[in-house]
Amino acid sequence: MTIKMETSVTNNPVELGKAAGKAAAALIRETIAKNGKANIILATGASQFETLNQLISEEIDWSKVTMFHLDEYIGLSESAPASFRKYLKERFLEKVSPLKAAYLVNGETDPEAECQRLGEIITQNPIDVALVGIGENGHLAFNDPPADFETKRPYLVVNLDEQCRRQQFGEGWFKTIEEVPTQAISMSVQQILKSKHIICSVPDSRKAQAVKDSLEQPVSNQYPSSILQLHPDCRFFFDKASAELLSEA
Repeated sequence: MTIKMETSVTNNPVELGKAAGKAAAALIRETIAKNGKANIILATGASQFETLNQLISEEIDWSKVTMFHLDEYIGLSESAPASFRKYLKERFLEKVSPLKAAYLVNGETDPEAECQRLGEIITQNPIDVALVGIGENGHLAFNDPPADFETKRPYLVVNLDEQCRRQQFGEGWFKTIEEVPTQAISMSVQQILKSKHIICSVPDSRKAQAVKDSLEQPVSNQYPSSILQLHPDCRFFFDKASAELLSEA
């Protein structure tokens, strides 16, 4: 297998988002032209604001696109500010023409049944383009360290570690650390790796150590996003702040 790992460093998060969004859009258009459809994964969180802003501005036949997303808190109402379903509806789905299908993770139902439901659907829709980020603790989706690199289940119930929960609080999604849920439904590492193309957007200096660990440490479940080193076509988009600790930034 040939590994194609590319990195792009821009001056700021806006330029990062524009570059990542344009790259993702080009891959989606190419896939539609080739296959008549495209299956994508969208990430959420503060790191994805500018990338999604660019993506919704692109000329794409969304009626040929099926969307999945990475994760959702267990027990959090969709109306809550931190809900990823709310995020994707407001920042993406309501701003583009109707998709072929959109499969959102429901954290308010039986979590194991929801993992099963989504797993069956995504298995029938191999992913062409995945947009992901890297957490402050190096997590990929909500697969906190030590992440499960072995499970073949497409979605699983995960426990959120203290650093992950503090990141969500620090970004302003919750009023107190106690409000941050302790569990979530997450797409598995192996399911993410099945994506044909991966676009990884990571702005901000608070992610700098996680970026360095993910690209320069040996692949390890202690640095979950380090697994992206093994993907055959992953493109990383950083700004100067998030790339400041890289040896060759």
